[in-house]
Amino acid sequence: MSLFGDGLDKAVQRAFTRPVPKSAGARMRYLVKQLKGTRAVAELLGISQRTVERYVKDQIRRPRRQLADRLEDEVTKRWQPQVRARAKKAAATTGGIVIDTRARFGYTAAPGSTDDPRLRHLTVALPPQYAARLFEAQDQGASDRHLQEIAAEGLQETYFKDGGRRAAGLLVEYTDPEHVEFDL
Repeated sequence: MSLFGDGLDKAVQRAFTRPVPKSAGARMRYLVKQLKGTRAVAELLGISQRTVERYVKDQIRRPRRQLADRLEDEVTKRWQPQVRARAKKAAATTGGIVIDTRARFGYTAAPGSTDDPRLRHLTVALPPQYAARLFEAQDQGASDRHLQEIAAEGLQETYFKDGGRRAAGLLVEYTDPEHVEFDL
């Protein structure tokens, strides 16, 4: 489970203008249309082509839990690609992204200040350049650790350094995230 990757996906999914199909048959029909054939869907989901055809014709209505989860994931990944791209572009160029996180923050600063990591809950609006970097890294298949580093840099510059107005030599450590949620 990818905490940062899933969080970014959920933020983009909130921009959808229509709900994702609910029934197994509707989901299967959508995938068949997107992948242009039942064979490709069968290979993608790890089931037989005949089973896909039965779902398309609504001869089978309730998939087993494992198949239902895979089916939901694959449909959600492909649902409304233009809306998804528009939402990412808006966040990366004008709107930015809001991160709500509960994690351990420590920092390296001037002597005499406390640098012990503390558990904090922060909700911070990150500028568009960090949204662009997060989405670009996610599209290139970056690890959750890399996405966490980008978010940490954004929090460091925006929240802790206040956009360069204070704490010039501060280096923030963002570790042990318990909760991460994004909003566009």
